Amino acid sequence: MDDFLKDFFPKVYKRKQEHLKETNYCKYDNQILTLFTSSLYFAGLISTFGASWMTRAKGRTVSILFGSVSFFIGAVLNAFAVHISMLIIGRIMLGVGIGFGNQAVPLYLSETAPPSIRGAVNQLFQLTTCLGIFVANVINYFTDKLHPWGWRLSLGLATVPAILMFIGGIFLPETPNSLVEQGRLDEGRRNLERIRGTSNVDAEFEDLKDASEAARAIEHPFRNLLQRKNRPQLVIGAFGIPAFQQLTGMNSILFYAPVIFQSLGMGSGTALYSSMITSGALVIATFVSMHQVDRRGRRFLFLEAGVQMMVSMLVAAIILALKFGHGEALPKIDAIIVVIMVCLFVLAYGWSWGPLGWLVPSELFSLETRSAGQSMVVCVNLFFTALVAQCFLVALCHLRYGIFLLFVCLIFIMSCFVYLLLPETKQVPIEEVSLLFQNHVLEEHYW
Repeated sequence: MDDFLKDFFPKVYKRKQEHLKETNYCKYDNQILTLFTSSLYFAGLISTFGASWMTRAKGRTVSILFGSVSFFIGAVLNAFAVHISMLIIGRIMLGVGIGFGNQAVPLYLSETAPPSIRGAVNQLFQLTTCLGIFVANVINYFTDKLHPWGWRLSLGLATVPAILMFIGGIFLPETPNSLVEQGRLDEGRRNLERIRGTSNVDAEFEDLKDASEAARAIEHPFRNLLQRKNRPQLVIGAFGIPAFQQLTGMNSILFYAPVIFQSLGMGSGTALYSSMITSGALVIATFVSMHQVDRRGRRFLFLEAGVQMMVSMLVAAIILALKFGHGEALPKIDAIIVVIMVCLFVLAYGWSWGPLGWLVPSELFSLETRSAGQSMVVCVNLFFTALVAQCFLVALCHLRYGIFLLFVCLIFIMSCFVYLLLPETKQVPIEEVSLLFQNHVLEEHYW
């Protein structure tokens, strides 16, 4: 938004005005501007270690409540910011909220869902994230017309979901897994019966107690992650999947969709409108994933989406290489094709790496390493999110259309990673998933 740039990034605003009629890749290349985005994720990266302790020792719902308070403080600071440092501090508080929310919510969903629909239930996390992105783009579209304070309203409205998150967290029942892990067996049994809607939970409750005894025997869960039996989950779930989720380039598309579309010659309003379309496609794709993940399986969605994402990015790169970057606006028909390719890319990501990047890691770890493993997932995810956010605009400036070819290569590598290493976990009880990595059981579930 121009009013936001005038207040905090006048050099970027001046460059934007000077090149108003000239499309180029470097218009928004400013490291402080990208720090505004990436500082949130660096803060989330660091806070996730504290979130791991709180999630394990105090429970999943306490972490959700703590995260909501941090979200609220960050949104207020951003809305009333008068200096760039105040703006960055607000973003850091939002990042702390993300660290705690991303730690607790996927665990909560995986631990409370029945095995037969665990994939769909866990993807509610991704669905609400995508709905949030869509709502944010709608808000930005309308607040962009409110001069000169529209950007304050846009950032301040983040207090609304923070309040809803806090109120909801008060009424959430703690997960049976967490209660049993804390030694509160009777309460854990009652919550399990309440969540399942039946008193016939003997077998599942015994599994929880056995897993809890093994968990309590672990004094150093992070050190335990390095044991030989846990290395496959560590490599696949804690490093590979969360890193590749960001290296798809999807967050670059989401973070900078208005910037990308403006660089292609679209006006500010048109760019925000186009980004609303892409975020709407993300919501639709999440519903598709929820419907198919427990039918087709995780591996199928990963691999099909890999092909679709590579093709769409390749077509976009070819058009930009041939028609864009020569001081003239991209022809309308070519711009439309690029937007369509971006939407196809978003759809593929939305039913694969987006939701499954959180679902699959939350399934892979045994109870004794689950909180520590989820911390590693969030840490790696946020590190690569921040890295991509900080580097994308400068990479777009120097690599130009080559940035999309780079994403094509990365998606090919990550598709091979899934094909060769990831076992299928659909409809496998969560406390039995770790057995897939033992001996020959892995081979039986590969195909």
